[in-house]
Amino acid sequence: MTSSVPTFLLLHPADTVAVATREVAAGSPVEAGAFAGTAAATIPSGHKMALRAVGTGEPVVKYGQVIGVATRDIAPGDHVHVHNLGMGDARLEHGVSRIVEASGAVEEAQFLGIRRPSGQVATRNYIGVIASVNCSATVCKRIADAFQGAALADYPNVDGVVAIVHGTGCGMNGTGEGMAILRRTLRGYADHANFAGLLLVGLGCEMNQIAPLAQTLAPRPDGLIATLTIQDEGGTRETIDRGVALVRAMLPIANDVRREPVPARHLMVGLQCGGSDGYSGITANPVLGAAVDLLAAQGGTAILSETPEIYGAEHLLTARAASPAVADKLMDRIRWWEDYTRMHKGDMNNNPSPGNKAGGITTILEKSLGAVAKGGGTRLNAVVDYAEPVTEAGLVFMDTPGYDPVSATGQVAGGANLIAFTTGRGSTYGCKPTPSLKIATNSALFARMGEDMDFNGGAVLDGGVSVAEAGAALFRLMLETASGRRSRSEEHGLGDNEFVPWQIGAVM
Repeated sequence: MTSSVPTFLLLHPADTVAVATREVAAGSPVEAGAFAGTAAATIPSGHKMALRAVGTGEPVVKYGQVIGVATRDIAPGDHVHVHNLGMGDARLEHGVSRIVEASGAVEEAQFLGIRRPSGQVATRNYIGVIASVNCSATVCKRIADAFQGAALADYPNVDGVVAIVHGTGCGMNGTGEGMAILRRTLRGYADHANFAGLLLVGLGCEMNQIAPLAQTLAPRPDGLIATLTIQDEGGTRETIDRGVALVRAMLPIANDVRREPVPARHLMVGLQCGGSDGYSGITANPVLGAAVDLLAAQGGTAILSETPEIYGAEHLLTARAASPAVADKLMDRIRWWEDYTRMHKGDMNNNPSPGNKAGGITTILEKSLGAVAKGGGTRLNAVVDYAEPVTEAGLVFMDTPGYDPVSATGQVAGGANLIAFTTGRGSTYGCKPTPSLKIATNSALFARMGEDMDFNGGAVLDGGVSVAEAGAALFRLMLETASGRRSRSEEHGLGDNEFVPWQIGAVM
């Protein structure tokens, strides 16, 4: 970090706190905004310091928005965190938010994609081995394991064979919400553009039967879809052998593809943030938002998710909804989550993790205001349910939990052919069959975990690079990755175990 970067960042003129760009020792002289004095306590990097007195019960403001209320009197120069800041009864007004629209003609951006007979465009070319139930998970893994290492040497256009397995599929109501979500998620993966070929494997007696799933899938070229049930095949060894033979027969067909220039409107990016810190809403998330605005101008799609992590910032999304119906649907999902957490004796402010708090985030309001920045300023065109196919272009919101693997699984099931994942603490999420780009919020993280990070959003904090410039660079990286450039997680072979469908309802 260069010396030209101020010790504290004032993010909005109305803010009552500033954010430390480096650790500041107690007693150090400080100037930030209208405040000139000393730090009353040590302020860790990414944490907040009070700029003026805030009485007990009064709001604390960051980003120009309320992030909670003081739980005790706060003096200028105090460290503001969990010991003196809580959610309280803050109420946010649904005001006006900026909407970014493309001005004039936009030069068409392209990437090298794989056109499927269905009209979809793929960014990767995998064969999937999908389990209907946990009872067939190990068999699916053994089939996929047969194609590790040099087994695909003769098929350079095939990115791999990946097992899509999970922990459910039986012991649940066959007509309940949980089963509907599981089937929708599996169907979304099975129909995903990044799977050239598909093998569905079941046990035979499970609640989530193979046949109904197979019957609802989109047509595929001959030889690129098959089903097996362990009980019908005579056992696990027989099923593995048969499965390996079926996948081997798919390989020459799947390999017969080529990349070609396609418009960027075929790119659908799932937006994720995990291991967030006090810089997430200052660097990486706004940078990703700037890239989203460029993608939307091209007619592409970005999926914002993690409903519990936009709680308290939903007013910024409803204000730019394409219609009252879109805004109403988002608020319906917010109310559902309030009821859901109450039913399980929780509350919406239990979301910031210990790592988030160590990085400087105090309340879910603060986390959400930073998280929403991933969506840029483009119009919110639709709100969809978990794992529902995304058909609208531009910014779309998908209702998902805040837990990253579950959320990203829903986005991929919805059609995302790229994941953009911001992190301040160091998340290392990989995601087959969809490549995952990790965007660091600070240069220290990018240097420390450089083998896992794809892009340094911390360059904005270091000075010399604007959010718009960094967003343009990130957009270029998205196009390059969609064209076949390997992400860091792909270089390490990560992403085989991150299929985590949302489990909801009773286990019986």
